[in-house]
Amino acid sequence: MSLKPTFRLLSILIAILSIFLLIPATIEYFETENLYLFKISIVSILSSIPVWYFSRKAKSFSNKDVFLVIVLCWIAASFFGSIPFYLSDSFDGYSNALFEAVSGVTTTGATIIEDIESMPKSILFWRSFLQWFGGLGIVIFTIALLPLLGVSGEKIFNLEYPGPSSEKITPRIKDTARLLIKFYVGFTLALFMLLSYNMSFFDAICHAMTTMPSGGFSTFNDSINGQSDYIKSIILLFMLITGTNFALHFRAVNLGLRSYKRDREFQYYILVCIFFSGLIFSLGFFNNDENSPLDIAFQTVSIVTTTGYTSTNYSSWSPFISQYLLFILMFTGAMGGSTSGGIKLIRIVALVKYVRVELKRALHEKAIIPVRIGKKVLSDELIRKTLAFFLFYVLFFFLASIIFVMLGDNLESSIGAAASAMGNIGPSIGEYGAMDTYSNMHTAGKYLMMFGMILGRLEIFAVLVLFTKTFWRS
Repeated sequence: MSLKPTFRLLSILIAILSIFLLIPATIEYFETENLYLFKISIVSILSSIPVWYFSRKAKSFSNKDVFLVIVLCWIAASFFGSIPFYLSDSFDGYSNALFEAVSGVTTTGATIIEDIESMPKSILFWRSFLQWFGGLGIVIFTIALLPLLGVSGEKIFNLEYPGPSSEKITPRIKDTARLLIKFYVGFTLALFMLLSYNMSFFDAICHAMTTMPSGGFSTFNDSINGQSDYIKSIILLFMLITGTNFALHFRAVNLGLRSYKRDREFQYYILVCIFFSGLIFSLGFFNNDENSPLDIAFQTVSIVTTTGYTSTNYSSWSPFISQYLLFILMFTGAMGGSTSGGIKLIRIVALVKYVRVELKRALHEKAIIPVRIGKKVLSDELIRKTLAFFLFYVLFFFLASIIFVMLGDNLESSIGAAASAMGNIGPSIGEYGAMDTYSNMHTAGKYLMMFGMILGRLEIFAVLVLFTKTFWRS
């Protein structure tokens, strides 16, 4: 296993992050005339140059290297992202600074900050940018640069691009990367312009950067609660967009809006959002709950897409079952190929279809009944991968829940924290509900959360393979 290609890629990653750090450094200078972020940026850029220079001739990756690089990119981005937090004195201890950075890079949106509005704007911008970069930027970065080092971008695409299947938009993976960047940046700019009509410039850009990656970091203590119906409606629309397969957006641009209507997974996605919104509204209506239909729809979509914004304190919803309907949605996620976390709807649909087929096979032993989603037949290999993913996902959820209980959290808070971390959601239930933070969580629990965030973001297998003996054998 050669480490030179890995070092080269990581040096480029750090250099890019260091360049973008100049933006909050500029904000900080105008706020306080402090130059510490400038110093961090310059030192990091200068440090990455010799690493890149001495590893520049590295041209190839092995298959094993790919897995290591994926995980190290996320870890490196998290550690680098935590430095401005820690040195700003805005966070109590390094574990809290690292927690915020990991939550940002993995687009989880869990926070330890209790008074967000008192934080420096430079820090608020940086945490927003980390989510934007982590949502799709780091994925595209890896896809675009790894071919330069001799490894197939498709290999990375299959490992890191969110979803059970990697649907290339174009025959060449580099062209796919370019198109994804255009869509990602374009949607971000469009959202920023729409939000700026009813938000300050700073708040609009921060929320645009945290909505697109399904991140959920806000510049307000109450998240989206208290914002106008216009703001809620715009963010609701773009959460639906970010929860949609980006390949489907591309098809819609080229083949028309009927592409959405014809896509079976998109149909399931919209039906889930409508069904749960309607069910929660009905339960609240008959219980004299005063939540508006917009707030209920917003909160439902926010959880389904794993964005994690809160437009209302759902922890106070009645009847109590309404909260647990949201908890169920924490596991689903949105469409494959989107920026959302969770299991993904397409996997859940595939598992349901597989169970139905197995029941039919039990009655008709000699029948050959394929597993279909729409007109597409799912291969046995895909079914095996889906089953394995689901098994490991549930297993880690239960193990994490048990550990949280052992660390002192009650059962409700424990399962909520585990679901939030694995699904990259942010808010959960119990002590870590809609308007709560993770500041009081045990330090060991915070590190477990961080591990769960990375595990969920990289969809488990890219991380687990590093813990096998086979991987480390020469």
